Amino acid sequence: MAISKALIASLLVSLLVFHLVEADQAVIFFRYIYMNRSDCGSACAGRCRLSSRPNLCKRACGTCCERCNCVPPGTSGNEDVCPCYANMTTHGGKHKCP
Repeated sequence: MAISKALIASLLVSLLVFHLVEADQAVIFFRYIYMNRSDCGSACAGRCRLSSRPNLCKRACGTCCERCNCVPPGTSGNEDVCPCYANMTTHGGKHKCP
């Protein structure tokens, strides 16, 4: 009986922790998708922090953020969460947004 209570308690605690982690990731995800233009600087700084050319990256990201009002999460990829950001191109037809 004591073992089953301990097992149930540990299962409930692990489910609670799992739920909290998932909720935290969702908050981070939505923070980047729906933003004001004033948030573009901090979002682009996070997006460009690993870039070899951070100033160029931040400038391009800022332009894309102002037009789309979103920046995908992470330092690269994840562009499917912001189609406007993913589809923007330069005059030469290259991908504009980092």
